[in-house]
Amino acid sequence: MQLSLAGLLGAFAGLVIGLLNYAAIISIAERRLRALDRSSSAAERAEFERKIVMMRKVILAIDVVTFPLVGYWFGRTIGG
Repeated sequence: MQLSLAGLLGAFAGLVIGLLNYAAIISIAERRLRALDRSSSAAERAEFERKIVMMRKVILAIDVVTFPLVGYWFGRTIGG
């Protein structure tokens, strides 16, 4: 399997866009979730923080995989 330069450039562009998307989505989602937080005990607060960390990891994993793949495909389609 030979990788095309256009595909690799598209994958890099996709990665950059994915990271920008991650930063935007995380800041919005985390701000809204923290505004809705009704934790009344330390245990509830710790569980809430654990879920926030998990959300950040899942969104990062999706963005880092999906955007470069779409970018590679787009670059390969447009550039050959």
